[in-house]
Amino acid sequence: MKKNVTHRRLVSPYLMQLMSLTIMLAFFMPAITNAQSGGTDFTGTWALNAEKSALGDGQGSARMFGNFVAKQEANLLTVERTRTNQNGETSTTTTKYTLDGKECINTSQRGDSKSVATWSSDKKVLTIATTSTFEMDGNKMTMKSSQVWTLTNPNTITINSTRQGRDGEEVKATAVYDKK
Repeated sequence: MKKNVTHRRLVSPYLMQLMSLTIMLAFFMPAITNAQSGGTDFTGTWALNAEKSALGDGQGSARMFGNFVAKQEANLLTVERTRTNQNGETSTTTTKYTLDGKECINTSQRGDSKSVATWSSDKKVLTIATTSTFEMDGNKMTMKSSQVWTLTNPNTITINSTRQGRDGEEVKATAVYDKK
């Protein structure tokens, strides 16, 4: 009988240490996984704050930006964006970006867009470089653009965009979004 008591006393501290380690891993694992997967998490429902944004004064520039929902899982960022077209109709588009620096392709009615998303060295800023190919007035066109995503604070995303205008000029805009 004395052997069992001694055995239980020896097992109990090890069991407690194992349980403590398991609880600590369960608590810290999401943070470790997020750090490994890419850094800042842009997940949320975001509403354009037009007052804080500088969208430019080109034709249709305000319509190009709209509210969106971002879902970030492991190595994938999915963005569902709602915009208003020239006729005042609302449309929703979904784009997906891999967060590992590899090219991904999004297809729409207008054509294909090839994008590469890369993180800054501190994993706080995401840059998405896109080349879009589409037809306009019977001509095949290619347009390059980039977006730089920064989580300004937990409730604000700033996206600095640069794209080619119709005449090839560079068009810049800053869109600020508030978390809903």
